[in-house]
Amino acid sequence: MKIAVAGGTGLAGRLVVEALRARGHAPVVLSRGQGVDLLSGAGLDAALAGAEAVVDVSNVTTTRGSVSVDFFDRAGRHLVGAAGRAGVRHLVTLSIVGVDRVRNPYYAGKLRQEEIVRSGAVPWTVLRATQFHEFAGQLLDGVPGPIAVVPAGRVQPVAVREVADALADIAPGPPRAMAPELAGPRVESLAGMARRLIAAGAAHRRPVLPLYVPGGMSSGGLLPTGTGPRGTQTFADWLGERTA
Repeated sequence: MKIAVAGGTGLAGRLVVEALRARGHAPVVLSRGQGVDLLSGAGLDAALAGAEAVVDVSNVTTTRGSVSVDFFDRAGRHLVGAAGRAGVRHLVTLSIVGVDRVRNPYYAGKLRQEEIVRSGAVPWTVLRATQFHEFAGQLLDGVPGPIAVVPAGRVQPVAVREVADALADIAPGPPRAMAPELAGPRVESLAGMARRLIAAGAAHRRPVLPLYVPGGMSSGGLLPTGTGPRGTQTFADWLGERTA
């Protein structure tokens, strides 16, 4: 089956492409390097010709709500429109657990993306996954200075590869609307994850200061609320692999 992957060169996208290929499918990467621009729509119609499914793991790196909303609005509308014209039977979109409960500028864009998918004419599935194991490191990278101030709160981190495998399993099947939330096997504190990264030499050594963040992130908003699939790789397992 020809399955297009929007964001197929990113952290999750590369693994989705690998997982689809391992299952015998023919993944097509939608990227600027392949002549496709989600923001303008250029190249989408040609790239989606003959595709039966699309997996959207596109992303933008920003902390500004206006940038996030603009990216996911434009990319989402172009992708849904082109998928409809191509007769795509299934659009699978990766989203985030807690995106509708945690007030965060980036999440505003992801909510807009979900709205576009749900209101479009292409049969769809949205898979919300918890934060990846890389999340604590990304927080540390974004905080310069002698003290690492990270949000207080708990997450249930999941391996990117397990999310990619789930997306590759969902895409060839029937649309499921809102799929059960996917989470990792164990609840962790963000501050604890950050300290363990530093202790393992995977991040710059400095003290970690947890900071309460209003809006839900520090009060359990990033945790799954119901039953659903759970990954098997713990944060400790992932960190051990990274530092081996």
